[in-house]
Amino acid sequence: MSKWHVRFLRLAHEVASWSKDRSTQVGAVVIRPDRTPGPYGYNGFPRSVDDDREDRHERPNKYDWTEHAERNAIFNAARIGVPLEDCSIYVTHFPCTDCTRAIIQVGMKKVIVDEASLGGDFGERWGEGRQISREMFNEAGVEIKIVAMPKDDESTD
Repeated sequence: MSKWHVRFLRLAHEVASWSKDRSTQVGAVVIRPDRTPGPYGYNGFPRSVDDDREDRHERPNKYDWTEHAERNAIFNAARIGVPLEDCSIYVTHFPCTDCTRAIIQVGMKKVIVDEASLGGDFGERWGEGRQISREMFNEAGVEIKIVAMPKDDESTD
């Protein structure tokens, strides 16, 4: 396993911890081809939208208020003028179909996902769309890499 995959997924997990989502915190970090970290995003409300209102955090209402981490990273790149063509994106959770389309449209070439996101409640809720995302990535020539994160006491060198 590449130590870089582990490092960047750990960074994505750190970014995810900034999310105020009550059920699932998702993080995404864009990495340029030379391994320079770029824009990042986490799942949350748009800038200046009140995320302290409890009614906006309840399903299904929260889906109308929340932006996904992957698209937030893409929007952050657009906001500061960073091109994403040929970049990779490291995500704590497998991208939904909306985020998959965005990743493909901006020209990213690799998606690296923490294997732990494939199971549990998240895996059950988003599992059906995962197959469609995989199919789109495959057709668009976007490489998907699933990484099993080491335990804290395991070396990655």
